[in-house]
Amino acid sequence: MNTEYRLEVSWSDEDQAWSADVPDLGFCPTHRPTPHDAVAEVERAVEAWTDAAQATSRPLPEPRARADHG
Repeated sequence: MNTEYRLEVSWSDEDQAWSADVPDLGFCPTHRPTPHDAVAEVERAVEAWTDAAQATSRPLPEPRARADHG
């Protein structure tokens, strides 16, 4: 996975599962029973997303700036 993209992992009470998402890329959220599974699944989704974009000559979005937590 492109490590420049922000990865968000959180618990979803509604789904009773862990959610992982890459907000800069649309349509990549996943829901899995463990945080590890959610991250692994979103990494596969990002790979598929970027492969499809490259195959169709669609540009990848620039990663948004990360918040400074310092």
